[in-house]
Amino acid sequence: MKLTILQVGESPAALRPDFGRYPTHFENMFKATGAGFAFESIYVLDGAPMPDPADLEGVVITGSAAGVYDSPPWMDPLRAFIRDAYGKKTPMLGVCFGHQVMADALGGDVRKSEKGWGLGRQVYAVKTKPGFMNGIGTEVAIAASHQDQVIAPPPEAEVFLASEFTPNAGLIYRNDAAMSLQPHPEFDEAFARGLVELRRNNPLSDADVEKIDRSLDTPLDSAEVAKGLARFFTDRG
Repeated sequence: MKLTILQVGESPAALRPDFGRYPTHFENMFKATGAGFAFESIYVLDGAPMPDPADLEGVVITGSAAGVYDSPPWMDPLRAFIRDAYGKKTPMLGVCFGHQVMADALGGDVRKSEKGWGLGRQVYAVKTKPGFMNGIGTEVAIAASHQDQVIAPPPEAEVFLASEFTPNAGLIYRNDAAMSLQPHPEFDEAFARGLVELRRNNPLSDADVEKIDRSLDTPLDSAEVAKGLARFFTDRG
């Protein structure tokens, strides 16, 4: 199975030499599951046109520094792609911004949260357990890096991951071919620490950085979540 990664964001320049461009994180995450995916990346951020979802086996929409309230030239075409893919039941996963723009395109409400930044190790309750999440416990810890949040999910979506800070952290859609989540299972602990360090003094104090960095001393459940995401694509009957 080939996963098409729509790159709508970029790894920070300071971290790119060690960790690569954004699609690399997803490729490494899925390769570690042993699912045997092939990959192609479409650099939407660089001006590449949107593909026809009917031609794709599976789609991943990455994170981005943009918000759904911004107006880069690719934003409306991406929304149109999401609606088209949803109607055609092309398997589609959105992460962080991908989670937000899917919700926005399909009728939800996404805004910059008054709660501020969600960073470091975040723990989410598993509210419902879709079949692909079998084997996951009642809560999962995943690295996060976001200000924007899905405030109200689309009518077609059900919440399956939630925390007090991020009540709509994971959505599964009723077409049985779309899902999204706010945190970043594709980020390993080293990259998550690097993101926190980049925000030292803007907006984080030294004490904030140290607290968030300590949270990453406790293991993440990203590998188990990644296996569930792989099953979302592979276990389609």
